[in-house]
Amino acid sequence: MPADGFYRPASLRLEHGRTDPDARYTDWLDAKALVREVLGPVGPGGSGEYLPVLWDVGRDRAARARPRPAPSGGVLLVPGALLQGVGLPFDVVVHLRMSAAARRRLTPPDQAWELPAFDRYDQEVDPAGLADAVVLADHPDRPALVLGGRFAS
Repeated sequence: MPADGFYRPASLRLEHGRTDPDARYTDWLDAKALVREVLGPVGPGGSGEYLPVLWDVGRDRAARARPRPAPSGGVLLVPGALLQGVGLPFDVVVHLRMSAAARRRLTPPDQAWELPAFDRYDQEVDPAGLADAVVLADHPDRPALVLGGRFAS
């Protein structure tokens, strides 16, 4: 259940232009909707039914998805960028860490405008410091799990 299904409409997300890194960092994700429609319902005391997607970013309209039941004892994965530091009540966070140099090397040119948002995120949030586990992803074909400051073998 990717977090990008909870991005805001383009009129809000792109209010400052299509390539504004500050808006990418602060304005794209509707964190309240993600909590209301997903994390709250699957969390303790929730209904157990979550909305898999709220907004269809490609068509820029409501996705009109139906709620789905979470499997009993199941695990819901919410992959996405820039998710820490906004108060999302995750039980466990695995951070895929990529150095600024690797991001610059691996980011397609048409997405390079986003790089300052990720640099700011690293500086302001310290996602690796907040995460329960960190996977070094500078070389996506050779990820490395960091445990207690040491690489896992």
